[in-house]
Amino acid sequence: MQQEMEKVAEVADPVDRAKAAIDLMARYQSHVNELSRIRREAIEEAQATGMTQAEIAKRLGVSRGRVGQLASAGPPPERAFFGTDLVTVSLGGKYEAGKAPDEFPSEVITREDLGNFEHLRKLLGGMKLDAQYEVIPPSGMVNLNRENHVVICGPRLSPLIAQILEGDDNLGFAKDSAWHLLDKTSGKEYRSPQDEDGSAGDVGYLGRLPRLDGKGTFLYVAGIHSIGANGVIHFLENNLAELYREVRTRRFSTLISCRYDPKTLEVLESRRVTPLYRHEG
Repeated sequence: MQQEMEKVAEVADPVDRAKAAIDLMARYQSHVNELSRIRREAIEEAQATGMTQAEIAKRLGVSRGRVGQLASAGPPPERAFFGTDLVTVSLGGKYEAGKAPDEFPSEVITREDLGNFEHLRKLLGGMKLDAQYEVIPPSGMVNLNRENHVVICGPRLSPLIAQILEGDDNLGFAKDSAWHLLDKTSGKEYRSPQDEDGSAGDVGYLGRLPRLDGKGTFLYVAGIHSIGANGVIHFLENNLAELYREVRTRRFSTLISCRYDPKTLEVLESRRVTPLYRHEG
């Protein structure tokens, strides 16, 4: 740390020196936020084992009142579910309707997916995490080997994602007369109400899947239809703390059903309809 500060102080141009200082402060602030989260989670875990604030205070060498402050200071523990720094949200892209590939069509994302990003950005902002989005090209190729990554893209848009989903022994997408989700363990099929009776509902997949380089994981969200992903995001908005307590940052998958307003496409309710399947490894 001292060497980095000295290096910044030695930058000759004053404006470049100021920029270098700002960049270094932002990097350190990210570390401070994560350390605050770890501290808060550790105190909560100690209390969950039955330790009193007085006992924790004695161990830490601080006052009981200070322990109370630390227990509520900093980002919530569930922040780790998404990462420790800038979160990148990859959204599945399609060619603009009405144009052929040789007409150089634009790559576009659905209104539902853009809404998903805005909801995620607000959720992450409340936990002191910034977010940015990128569009996955229609080829479906996306770099999965990075930290702090969320992918919202159906397997039909990305053969790469479809291949990774095949590694989930419990849940997955399937297609006959229509796309649907399948619980491979119970054999139960989950079909979209849109396809069954035209009602305003859908089902989505939520999981933490392995990166291709074997060095980590990424969060994955997809619906049978685009609105199904909205249902998953709605579920995260309302159940993140509980979900984090169950799976932390380990690999898992589950299915979420939702009901929405057909006029506004606003999700009205969401719920988990399968177990939280924990993946080995």
